[in-house]
Amino acid sequence: MTEKDIYRTITKPSPEVLFKDKNSKFFGYAFPVKTEEDVKIYLEELRKQHHSARHWCYAYQLGTQEDQYQFRANDDGEPNHSAGMPIYGQIQSFEVTNLLIVVVRYFGGVKLGVGGLISAYKTAAQMALDHSKIVTKTINKSIELKFEYKDMNKVMRVIKEKNLKIVNQTLELDCSIIISVRLKKAKSVIETFRAIYSVEIKILND
Repeated sequence: MTEKDIYRTITKPSPEVLFKDKNSKFFGYAFPVKTEEDVKIYLEELRKQHHSARHWCYAYQLGTQEDQYQFRANDDGEPNHSAGMPIYGQIQSFEVTNLLIVVVRYFGGVKLGVGGLISAYKTAAQMALDHSKIVTKTINKSIELKFEYKDMNKVMRVIKEKNLKIVNQTLELDCSIIISVRLKKAKSVIETFRAIYSVEIKILND
């Protein structure tokens, strides 16, 4: 990734793609995921949809910053590193995250060998990503501002000047506003609010 506060992902599942090699069929899919639970749900759906297939190989990566990535690659009965890692290699190649790729194989009666399997799983994963709409998103921090009503104008002036997004607000005698700030702007925004001494600042996520 070139900028530290952006990442690339997909927002909706890819269309089904099909790669054939020596009578074996490899169906490829890409899904947007944020948790391991999301991964399980999509895998269960595909196992029901392709109940007579031989293998459901997959790889996924979660997280929006490189030092926090979680990933897994699963060969699902294929020879070691012949399926899951070639699929994961395409996630790395396309520089995408929060994403699951599943390649479902129907065995065609002819063995492909490890080299053939690596090529087939890589190709099906690449096709799934080629048919996906990849979007670039910013990494944002949520910051809670607590202050007294008398300081409302000062706080709102900063929000307006810096064009900050309000996520939630409670405006009573004691006020609370939650703003979403792009990561690379967070430090300067926090410093600006710290200059208004009566504002209490709390970072809600890392």
